[in-house]
Amino acid sequence: MAYTHENVVVCGIDASDESHNALLWAAHEAQIRSARLDILCAYEEPTFASHVGTSEGSIDLMLAEELLAQARRSVENFGIEVTTQAVPEDPVEMLVQRSKKVARIVLGSRGDGKRRRSKRILGSVAAAVTAHSCCAVVVIPTNEVARVLPVRRIVCGVDGSEASRGALRLAIREASRWKAELSCVNSVNFGGNSWLPSSLYQQNVLNDAVESLQKIVDESMQGLDVSVDCQVVEGSPAALLSEYSTTVDMLVLGTRGRGGFAGLLLGSTSQAVLQNTSCPVTIVPARAADNENELEIQARWGDYLT
Repeated sequence: MAYTHENVVVCGIDASDESHNALLWAAHEAQIRSARLDILCAYEEPTFASHVGTSEGSIDLMLAEELLAQARRSVENFGIEVTTQAVPEDPVEMLVQRSKKVARIVLGSRGDGKRRRSKRILGSVAAAVTAHSCCAVVVIPTNEVARVLPVRRIVCGVDGSEASRGALRLAIREASRWKAELSCVNSVNFGGNSWLPSSLYQQNVLNDAVESLQKIVDESMQGLDVSVDCQVVEGSPAALLSEYSTTVDMLVLGTRGRGGFAGLLLGSTSQAVLQNTSCPVTIVPARAADNENELEIQARWGDYLT
């Protein structure tokens, strides 16, 4: 099912440092899109009259309102329309429902305000929202996000599947908005073969893959003037993308891919990328591709649609 999305960027916040990173990114995203920024904070309501506190790490209404007031002050100089709302709902359910109507959701990778034993654990909210969202979701790592703003270098994982083509179309539009360079990357893993081909054969395979990738990119350009570089490399997709994340400003990945990027978001590859990335990752669910296309149609032809 396709949804008609409004030009709205939603940022879910809590009391964590990751939320500050997510909010800063969301404000820049809303600014380049000329979009409204909706800042949401879920809080826990008391469940009985004598209730004297909430569970560890949770947020009550008073704290939610304080966090939202701080958030509004921190983005007041961006020149964008901003709304704030404290919502007495489960954050995953709230954000998934909002994803049916908005253009983008931005979250901290481990933003639930609780201490963790490992810095390499993807937060439950981010994991669930990326798995079920109806729009693209940007997951912001713990690293200081200001170092990758404004975005100048984007990498998109492309394997030829429809899901990855949807991610590519979004990556092209993002590169156009940010005026960024875009690299499209696919992977070939020769290590999984019992027979080791010659180096010449391997190079021929890589050359053919680059040609196929370039064709997909050309078909997806949408008339936009974007600098795109196509690369096919040998190795594990999760390791390669994590390595790319240390030198670029954003990764864009589709879900339900095949080939080198098989199982994104539903398996170990996506979890490894999201847990080990050094830069923001935009996850594009397969169901979001039509929504993004509909959004572009509304933007271009809205005055003529009834």
